[in-house]
Amino acid sequence: MLSVDDIHYLTERMAYSASLAKAAGADGIEIHGYGGYLLDQFHSRLWNKRTDEYGGTLENRLRFTTEIITAIKQTCGTDFPISMKFTAYHGIEGGRELDEGVAMAQLFEKAGVSALHVDVGCYEVWYKAITTVYEKPMHQLFAARAVKQAVSLPVIMQGKLNDPKDAESVLENNDADFVALAHQMLADPYWPAKVKAGEFDRITPCIGCNECLLGGFSGKHYYCTVNPLCYAEKDYQLTPAPTAKRILVIGGGPGGMEAAITAAKRGFYVELWEKGTALGGNMFVAGAPDFKHDVMKYVDYLKREVMRHNVIVRYDHAATAVTVLAAKFDKVILATGSKSKLPPIKGIENAAQAEDYLVAKKKPGDDVIVIGGGLVGCEAALDLSEKSKNVTIIEILDDILATAIHSKNNDLSLRDHLKAANVRLVTGAKVEEIKSDAILFSQGEQQEELKCDTAVVAAGYSAVNSLEAELEDKVDLTTIGDAVAPRKIMNAVHEAYHAVRIFE
Repeated sequence: MLSVDDIHYLTERMAYSASLAKAAGADGIEIHGYGGYLLDQFHSRLWNKRTDEYGGTLENRLRFTTEIITAIKQTCGTDFPISMKFTAYHGIEGGRELDEGVAMAQLFEKAGVSALHVDVGCYEVWYKAITTVYEKPMHQLFAARAVKQAVSLPVIMQGKLNDPKDAESVLENNDADFVALAHQMLADPYWPAKVKAGEFDRITPCIGCNECLLGGFSGKHYYCTVNPLCYAEKDYQLTPAPTAKRILVIGGGPGGMEAAITAAKRGFYVELWEKGTALGGNMFVAGAPDFKHDVMKYVDYLKREVMRHNVIVRYDHAATAVTVLAAKFDKVILATGSKSKLPPIKGIENAAQAEDYLVAKKKPGDDVIVIGGGLVGCEAALDLSEKSKNVTIIEILDDILATAIHSKNNDLSLRDHLKAANVRLVTGAKVEEIKSDAILFSQGEQQEELKCDTAVVAAGYSAVNSLEAELEDKVDLTTIGDAVAPRKIMNAVHEAYHAVRIFE
């Protein structure tokens, strides 16, 4: 526990740091007091069990922060703006409720801050603070609105305001005075300029994957799935093509579309051959559930950019080695993606693939069992829970999402959504047989049979890349995305961008 002397030391250091920011030319500072971090731990009864002047009443629990505010004003002057970022609502048992958050806002106003940056959540429900694909737009609106109604200070709101219409509605309805964007600005730093110009359809949408956060918490710099230039703006800029060479992209998934767009931007002649009748690839599976609409926004954006850059798209055009070589392209990008695996389980003919229900919208029965608790299986189960009475996931590993390499807040959100939807989880279990009306599985020495009228397989993917061996050494060829190995949208997009960026 921090001693009073420790608190006073940190208060002085915070004021000193603010003075350094001012000396460096900063127009103001924001105090980081939200989400279960140190100051918020003092603010909340959930963590603050002190019995001295820094614990007990709300005023006492806020004392550390208000003393920091006073110290900054003494060091930097009373006219130096201080924004206070705080959590108005935690969303966990024993955490802060909104009425206390409003009272906090009023005390911060009394302490003399210049603006209030309202947040929601903490690490236990990290997705409430740092948005994921599973959250709804404007999900923190209720908190900002309540604070705004209780104070006369400018209020800053955040929480999935990527859509310019949503952001504008917050201001028009006087729910806040400013909107804060973070992930969306990584996805497209030109968001403000595009909004100002009315070019909403040219905004690269954030898809809520939180690869940025995963990169940062993995000890790397931040990455962005949909923006290969994120944190590498000076390193990876495109240069005009020295000569207008001809590039063929095979496959219209995220990697294929990104390759085609990037090639067109450089000035190459580009054709995209798609074996089906629509662009999107496996993003149609990833974006099929209603709670994954952010992914479909990205599909629509890529399709618009393909058209805007005059890429020649040939639909229903399956590539073969003969047709590719006969076309005599200078560069071929193989972006043929991946396909679902079908595990060797007795009675597998009684099951269907997850995409049959996600994309083809096959109607499930009342008792659904999803075989496979990876990311696709869990999302399929959550989607099917809205259409069926009973949904169970059977996973051979000891936990669901064990193979998913994604950010912790995405993991927390999906697990909480599954729990709220009453999806049953059976882990450490091997499916022995799929019958027409039941599934037989084993857990150790025990065997059990579950009633099942709809068996859904989500057993992973395998690369589709047979053309690679046929074209190798016969044409300048680069294989990207899932055609290399089933991975993430980010792998496909970044590999596509760089394959074209370095081509001369």
